[in-house]
Amino acid sequence: MPLTAYDLTGRTALITGAASGIGRATALLLAEAGASVHCADLDAKGAEQTSADIRDHGGRAQPRALDVSDRAQVAAAVAESVRADGRLDIMANIAGIMHRSTVLDTSDADLDRVLAVNFKGVLYGCQEAARAMIAQGSGGSIVTMTSGAIDTGAPELLCYGAAKAAVYQLTKTLATEVGRHGIRVNAVAPGWIRTPMTDRHIGDGQEAAARTMAQCSPLGRVGEPQDIAHAVLHLASDASAFTTGQLLRPNGGVQMPW
Repeated sequence: MPLTAYDLTGRTALITGAASGIGRATALLLAEAGASVHCADLDAKGAEQTSADIRDHGGRAQPRALDVSDRAQVAAAVAESVRADGRLDIMANIAGIMHRSTVLDTSDADLDRVLAVNFKGVLYGCQEAARAMIAQGSGGSIVTMTSGAIDTGAPELLCYGAAKAAVYQLTKTLATEVGRHGIRVNAVAPGWIRTPMTDRHIGDGQEAAARTMAQCSPLGRVGEPQDIAHAVLHLASDASAFTTGQLLRPNGGVQMPW
């Protein structure tokens, strides 16, 4: 049956940024597909709530407090996930932050903070997950989260866009290095998605911004976290068994790069 390709029963997934938004939606969906999900987030209470919601619906989940900008914490989170379930099959690097500043106003502190979470945090997750997957010898899927910001310039999003572009390069490079171990590495570049992070950074203008973005989409709407979660599920599952080093752009058609 075609749907068996999306069955994650018996697999273990570690998801960063699982307390809210895209990370939470992904954790819920992968658990529904059968995976044992480790919900990691700097927001420990949020990670616990996501895990509790999964368990309440009959799934398997454990919360993990995690600052992805700390290499030692990432290594510990991967090791703990492997100890708990005996393996790691899926790593979804979703945690991220957004900072707005013009190029001329961007400080070293601004750049360092965004790169620490949005690039280094993903690098650490990719490194530790790949090491664990190589050691277990049964392959796996690593998914990174970039952004539509890599395809076009956006005012005040230098730090965010630069970090996300670096993540895409990381994704392609790692795919060439670990493919021989049966490990696939792919990226998702969401368009405009209604999440707590985007709402915080737009503030009072969020509804007007959402209407504008909906008008730019051939589908006539903005994205929801669930839209991106389904893209991650596809890349995490056997449905994409011959896909690596690629970028999915679930953006409602707002951007259609070559």
